[in-house]
Amino acid sequence: QVQLVESGGGLVQAGGSLRLSCAASGRTFSMFAMGWFRRGPTKEREFVASIRWSDGATEFANSVRDRFTISRDNAKNTVHLQMNSLKPEDTAVYYCAASRINFGLSSYVTDSQYHYWGQGTQVTVSS
Repeated sequence: QVQLVESGGGLVQAGGSLRLSCAASGRTFSMFAMGWFRRGPTKEREFVASIRWSDGATEFANSVRDRFTISRDNAKNTVHLQMNSLKPEDTAVYYCAASRINFGLSSYVTDSQYHYWGQGTQVTVSS
């Protein structure tokens, strides 16, 4: 099992920045990718960003590309999501996730590819 704990959410004004972190513990050697998803007030859960553990390859949703970055700290089994130029529509609960399956060079962009989930952290962007 892998346990995931998110931190760094909060309230920020539009145009501001936040940095989310996700610390993994347990059988972290079984992880092949980590990602972030979010669920807005009236929306389904959607993919935000992911990073593949083997080579650091990243993927982003079109809605956050060029504003968000994802990075990893292998030694600490931690993933960070740097969110810049935040918009009110970024308001959501953000969830960290980890995948235990090796999809090779495929992207990790669907929630069905992930097996471990954090409890979520609230991000609120005011206009």
